Amino acid sequence: MKNYILLCIIIVRVFSFNSYSQQGKVAAGDKKYDNYAYIDAIKTYERVAEKGYKSEDMFKKLGNSFYFNSEFDKAAKWYGELFAMNTEVEPEYYYRYAQSLKSTGDIVKANQMLDLFNQKSKNDNRAKLYEESKNYLDEIKANSGRYNIGPTGINSKYSDYGTAFYQNKIVFASARDTGNFNQRIHKWTGEHFTNLYQSDVDQDFNPNAPKKFKSRINSKFHESTPTFTKDGKTVYFTRNNYIDGKKGKDENKITLVKIYKATLENNEWANIKEVPFNSNNYSTAHPALSPDEKTLYFASDMPGTYGQSDIYKISINDNGEFGTPINLGSSVNTEGKETFPYVTDEKEIYFSSDGRPGLGGLDVFVGKIADDGTISNVQNIGADINSPKDDFAYIIDTKSRRGFFTSNKDGGLGSDDIYKFLETRKLYCIQELYGVITDKETGEVLPNTKLTLYDDKYKIIATSYSDQNGNYTFPVECGMSYFVRAEKTKYTTRELMVNILKENGRTNLPITLEKSECMVTIGDDLGKCFGIKMIYFDLDKSNIRTEAAFDLEKILDVLNQYPKMKLDIRSHTDSRATFKYNEALSDRRAKSTIQWLVKNGIDPNRLTGKGYGETQLVNGCSDGVKCTEAEHQMNRRSEFIISAL
Repeated sequence: MKNYILLCIIIVRVFSFNSYSQQGKVAAGDKKYDNYAYIDAIKTYERVAEKGYKSEDMFKKLGNSFYFNSEFDKAAKWYGELFAMNTEVEPEYYYRYAQSLKSTGDIVKANQMLDLFNQKSKNDNRAKLYEESKNYLDEIKANSGRYNIGPTGINSKYSDYGTAFYQNKIVFASARDTGNFNQRIHKWTGEHFTNLYQSDVDQDFNPNAPKKFKSRINSKFHESTPTFTKDGKTVYFTRNNYIDGKKGKDENKITLVKIYKATLENNEWANIKEVPFNSNNYSTAHPALSPDEKTLYFASDMPGTYGQSDIYKISINDNGEFGTPINLGSSVNTEGKETFPYVTDEKEIYFSSDGRPGLGGLDVFVGKIADDGTISNVQNIGADINSPKDDFAYIIDTKSRRGFFTSNKDGGLGSDDIYKFLETRKLYCIQELYGVITDKETGEVLPNTKLTLYDDKYKIIATSYSDQNGNYTFPVECGMSYFVRAEKTKYTTRELMVNILKENGRTNLPITLEKSECMVTIGDDLGKCFGIKMIYFDLDKSNIRTEAAFDLEKILDVLNQYPKMKLDIRSHTDSRATFKYNEALSDRRAKSTIQWLVKNGIDPNRLTGKGYGETQLVNGCSDGVKCTEAEHQMNRRSEFIISAL
């Protein structure tokens, strides 16, 4: 992909010069290089190099010239010459050489260069990403095989790129020659300046023959990458710093690119204005609207940018005014190039980057957008779309799973070509957390229960309420751990942890809630109000255990609140030992429980008790039946039956 749509720097100055010696030719090449007239610089440097002239600085500039024009095989050749002369060069050249080697298929040597880059650039985000993803090729392989790719029939022998959906059409940029004798040739790429073209598409997104997008939006300079509002009445697009017949320049007399806005008036695009966050001294480009049209994403090299270009977002207020640009941060941006954002209604952002581990050049990546706008789980979308060359300008219709992307990979018609695709399998594993909220005692469903979903760091992900049938659902990520909190008036709040499955599907988490106010009457077991099913005793003992004292404190508190309440305390044993012994033991346990309550201030006249021995076992662990210690302990219990209120 040509560098003017990556770095957003469009150069229109042309330099002429004469040279009479090899050294003069190098100087001439330097002049062209420094002023971004890269096509001429390439020719000059190559002619000098082929004559045997060697210069570290020349090899850097020659390699960069090809690198910035996405001719990575030639860039690899000259970076190789550079490293043959000197391996102690700036870390950036290790990275560029690695990216170029990937495009030639030399992955082993590319990774060796990345290892060296990592050693020399510990604070570089690209190095950190590589270190964290040494097995990035395995991830790319796992994410591949999900697309059917096909030609669009709209490409020319020139650069065609940057598709946008517009009603039942697609709109894209093209440098094709339409027979206009006044068309200007861009010195950097050797092609015509790009204008917008459009094609109608059928239900399967097959475009028909393209025609020029006839409007005042197209000018004699570059236009590209539009994004339209859903009503089709507003468009944001990229153009050279050129409006009302006037061309703007930065402090170095270079014409950069800006984002412009236009509105549809009487079927004509009018009111073309640049957005207020533009500047003559940096570029803004490749706008993309969020599905709710309240946020505009774009690429820029404005101050604060991590690398050569970063992705930003800016809010669009109800009155049409803009907020302040916000850099998406290191979760997306690197010291390389991040560009061509596209946001879906599935809370995903697609973008292209050469700063993340990939196949070479620009690769397309996708990240998940949280409710607070942060982006996580960025992944390479695989080798169907991505190649060793530049792959970018990915857009998708999430309903049909059809879309378009641009690439300069081998086999195309022009320098950049637009391809269509059908996604047959989503990249992200899709999981739904669901369940029903019920009353723990009665089993009745509990509608209108508040549910809060937290991640494993207790950050709120989402909130919801159970429906009339007590059901709730949350979309969640596969393989992640979450906490779910359930809250309802007159019930005790409960929080549960859940581990989500690592495959597509649903994870069930039913939640039962206990009433915070317990209604009891004569004959009820007071212990059930607190989930006290039993007061446990050690085998052959009647002394109160520590955990039993904790439960008895709850009984004590209720007796103190209700001074007229009386309890009949019933104690039980397991079936081990003799019947007579167990009867005596259970009676001692009942008396032990009563004594504890009396010792803690309860009138003994409010308490009665009896030991039932092994006559009321709660399971089948009778004499001669082999049971576990846990099963026997279930029979060793005390109950608190209300006898008066």
